[in-house]
Amino acid sequence: MQIGIPRERAAGETRVAVTPETAKKLKAQGHVLRVERGAGLAASVTDEAYEAAGCEIVDPTAALGAELVLKVRAPAADELPLMKPGTALVGMLNPFDRDGLAALAAAGLTSFALEAAPRTTRAQSMDVLSSQANIAGYKAVMIAADRYQRFFPMLMTAAGTVKAARVVVLGVGVAGLQAIATAKRLGAVIEASDVRPSVKEQVESLGAKFIDVPYETAEEKEAAEGVGGYAKPMPPSWLARQQVEVAKRVAQADVVITTALIPGRAAPVLVTEDMVKSMKPGSVIVDIAAPAGGNCPLTEPGQTVIKHGVTLVGETNLPALVAADASALYARNVLDFLKLVLTKEGAFHVPLDDDIVAACRVTQDGQVTRA
Repeated sequence: MQIGIPRERAAGETRVAVTPETAKKLKAQGHVLRVERGAGLAASVTDEAYEAAGCEIVDPTAALGAELVLKVRAPAADELPLMKPGTALVGMLNPFDRDGLAALAAAGLTSFALEAAPRTTRAQSMDVLSSQANIAGYKAVMIAADRYQRFFPMLMTAAGTVKAARVVVLGVGVAGLQAIATAKRLGAVIEASDVRPSVKEQVESLGAKFIDVPYETAEEKEAAEGVGGYAKPMPPSWLARQQVEVAKRVAQADVVITTALIPGRAAPVLVTEDMVKSMKPGSVIVDIAAPAGGNCPLTEPGQTVIKHGVTLVGETNLPALVAADASALYARNVLDFLKLVLTKEGAFHVPLDDDIVAACRVTQDGQVTRA
């Protein structure tokens, strides 16, 4: 099968969907890989490395004109005309973008949005949200350490003792847990909060203190458990009590990392403007939820700003700042998904009785298939 790997054209996107490592495995299965010239340069992968893995280096038309196209982000409007009707497309296509899916359907593409894969054990190896969130959590702390004008660890020097930085992590999914682990390695004192009680043990196992907010009703507890590994919107009564507890910790924090996201919705507000005002001058907030509007109303997506003496970082694509490893992990996710849709003979097949394939399929035969 002809597999095309175009260069990503979205602003700030440095990742690539196939690396030489995964290219060799696809080549060994008999596929022809056409990589657009320069597709991997931003991820530290040269054209020569792809050629050594058996790939052909081609122009954009040839890469997008393949039978199967592998991307990181959805095709841009000027890329769609270069893709033939019936082309199979695999990538992070934003399954909640109805207009974007409609454009893919109108182009006649059979598309698979990897973010829509179910959170099941079998799907773990192709869970792009987890692989990229892990990187986002790490990079958020590294950016915070760079922006924070003091040390993270406690240091005892001849000139005196420097206190350890206090870090608060709000939202303890994959990104939050990695943020905790990274901040701990740097020597910070960490507290963390999440609506799900099940993460308390994980937080404490990483050496952080869990900000506990008791549940007073069955409704609060049911919402806290979430669905499919994701948090659900919490009742106002619980959110009010959580906000009081979080506000106390934020006021004492040197660094706040916010990670709370609800699929298909605007990010919930966790850090209010009053909380920002209560923070010490020079404190830092890294808002991982910036792509969905941010967990702080003062966050400006895509920008780093200073408000009330606090630096707010609104980077919208943290994994792209660690492009080499982000691409390596993403490419392995893609390769594992392809095992479900490529037959031993090398043909493309859509087994709709497979729960992962069915969940990821978003367009086919000119129709948007996602409900």
